[in-house]
Amino acid sequence: MTSTFAEQRRAYLDELSARLPERGLIGRMLGGSDPMLWIWHPTTGKQTIVFATPSKNGWLFLWSPGGQEGADLPEQAADMVKKLLAEEH
Repeated sequence: MTSTFAEQRRAYLDELSARLPERGLIGRMLGGSDPMLWIWHPTTGKQTIVFATPSKNGWLFLWSPGGQEGADLPEQAADMVKKLLAEEH
């Protein structure tokens, strides 16, 4: 049985995931009852995992290294993740 907390987390991650294809990114939900979103940039091969977590001021998306954005701003979060994964090193 999925908790309301996990359902809310999944809903935020689904919103972010829906914005990935138009940015050339691929996403896949992982974690079953404790969902997280795996995001991959097919050109650079870079990837990250995005978590959605409650905070003092609402929900946040968090990803490595050090990325974060309000979960109520999925467009901005998708742009930020794309920029991170598109960077060549």
